This record gives sequence, structure tokens and C-alpha cells, in this order.
Amino acid sequence: MRTSDFSYELPDELIAQYPARNRADSRLLVLDPQNGTRDAVFTDFPDLLREGDLLVFNDTRVMAARMYGRKETGGRVEILLERLMPDNHALAQVRASKAPKAGSRLKVGDRWLTVEGRQGDMFILSLAKGDFTGLMAAHGHMPLPPYIRREDESFDESRYQTVYARREGSVAAPTAGLHFDQPLLDKLADKGVDTARVTLHVGAGTFQPVRVENLEEHVMHAEWVEVPEKVCRQVDQTRRRGGRVIAVGTTSVRSLETAAAGGELQPYSGDTRLFITPGYRFRVVDALLTNFHLPESTLLMLVCAFAGYEPVMAAYRHAVEQRYRFFSYGDAMFLTGRSQA
Repeated sequence: MRTSDFSYELPDELIAQYPARNRADSRLLVLDPQNGTRDAVFTDFPDLLREGDLLVFNDTRVMAARMYGRKETGGRVEILLERLMPDNHALAQVRASKAPKAGSRLKVGDRWLTVEGRQGDMFILSLAKGDFTGLMAAHGHMPLPPYIRREDESFDESRYQTVYARREGSVAAPTAGLHFDQPLLDKLADKGVDTARVTLHVGAGTFQPVRVENLEEHVMHAEWVEVPEKVCRQVDQTRRRGGRVIAVGTTSVRSLETAAAGGELQPYSGDTRLFITPGYRFRVVDALLTNFHLPESTLLMLVCAFAGYEPVMAAYRHAVEQRYRFFSYGDAMFLTGRSQA
């Protein structure tokens, strides 16, 4: 398949600029292989699950990774921390009128950062005084996606996090989880639905377009993943009792499928570059809750691989016609069965 096969028309006004008033107020489009698509609301989600199902959440926490500063020459810079590294180093995107050179310094607040060099499109920065966690606490902003065309506001500090976020390290939220509030999680527990936690620290590459037409030429960005042994046991127990493994978000899919790349699910910790496109054989995930994704994105390709290209693209056209809200602060989609491709 080609990148252009995953294009669709989306009016700008359907791109959600703000979250719903309450987390669970979103709409929910259900795609079922037998019954096609139907419209629902997110508070219906527990009714779509069964006792013994396992929901797998990504417990990453978004860093206040966007900071503004100046070069030594006075020019403005925008810094987006991508990944914290040992010894007070970080990998970052730096936007400026001219790319900073190795050895130059950038000032954020009263702190100086040194540009140590480059790693691909990213810059390696070091901080001599304090640490990056403290710097973000003092000067960081929530790194809202580029299609949210406004500055971050105070409510984004909580609403652009899942209620179960625990391990800081992402520059973008695992957005399928933004719809869950504690009452809904309690309702799921009362129904006998089990939950598990994996971690995938989402990188800024998730928003980067696929720049090649031939998908085989695309180089997937790396993201750090951890799938604990406990999760592997929970998946096995779910299988034994006849339950379904339901991924909350594409990040949970990539975490589980990365850990099962050897043929069976095993504990895993490290980077993943797993690129899932139609024809991929899923080993772990039986159903998927996700938001609506950018045209020609790797995330849309994953969803099409999961539930079939034609059904997913038809569901997206339906969502546009019915004026669903799209992307990070938008509505959700539940795909109840996977493609047999």
C-alpha cells in the first residue's frame, strides 16, 4: 500500500481545540466486523465489555517539555525535550531562525543549556546547574500537538494527562485514555473487567508525516517501552478464562506487540520501532479503543491493519459526515474485532 491510500478529507472545524467539558462526555464510534459502525457515547463503553476482559492502559505521564528561551546572541528559541538522558543530558527539538551549532548555549530562565551536538534531527543538550526535571517544573509548558492552534492553558496540565498517568517521559498524551475518569474506571472494576499497565513514552515523532510514498521506505521513530512480567501473566490468565485483551490506545498495541515480536508475549524493556501496516499479524490484542488519527499517519495505518483498510476508512468517512471531533481532544472509536489479514 501507499501513503496516499491513507488520506481522507477533514474539515478544520472538526479538529478539537479543547477537551470535552467532562472526560467521559465524548462520543464513541463502534466498529464491529459483523454489524458495521454504530454511534454511541463514551459512557456506553462499559456495556461493550464483558466480565473477564482485560483493559491494557499506557501509564506514561506527559512532561512539561516545551520551553522558550534565547540564544547567547539574543535570538528566540523554542525547545521541545524529547527524551531525558543520563548525566543531565536530554534529546530535544530546537526551533530557531538558525539551527544552533555545537558548543553554543541557550538560556531558559536563569539556566544555561549547552548544545553538545546532534542526533539526526534532534539536538543533544546538557544542563550544568540543576536538572531538566526542575527546569521543566519552573519553565515548562504542556506540549500540545501542532494541530491544536492555541497556547497551552492551565487546565491542560490536568486534561492533557490520563487520570492514571504515573511514569513521566512522554511529549504527547496517549489520548485514548483521556476519556476515562475515576467513576468510569470504578464501573469497569465492578463489572469484573481486569486492568493492566504498560509504559510507552510517546515521542514527538508521532506527529511527523510519513514522507515517502512507499511504506517500506519509512523509518519509524524510536520510543521507549516497558511491558512487565505481571502484564504477561495477566494476558495469559485472560486467555485461559476466555476474555479479550483490549488495548487502550495505539501505544498499548505497539507495546504489547513489540513484547510479542518473538512469537509469544514476554517481558520487554527498551526502544521500539515497530511499524504496523495492513498485513501485519497481531499476536496479542483482540480489540482496540483509540481516537481518530491524522491522515497518512502511522497511527491510522495501524488502525487499518487492525480492523481492515476498507472498514476503517469507511468509518472515518462516517465520522466526518456525523461531525465527530478529531485527534487528541476529540472523540473515540472502539474496534471490537481484528482483521484476519
